[in-house]
Amino acid sequence: MATKAQLEGNKRHQEKLDRMVFYVDKGGKEKIKARAAETGAGSINAYIVSLIEADMGKLSGE
Repeated sequence: MATKAQLEGNKRHQEKLDRMVFYVDKGGKEKIKARAAETGAGSINAYIVSLIEADMGKLSGE
């Protein structure tokens, strides 16, 4: 069980993040999960964020 300090730390961290929800067709989650594992991203979230950041970098000329 988490200590009070851990819970408070988690809460402070969560306050620094925005939350987004999106939907994919049935079976899409497993395909994304498999591709994330293939690329070594570590998680679906890390994989998606890296794709978005790469795309946004292209738009800004980075």
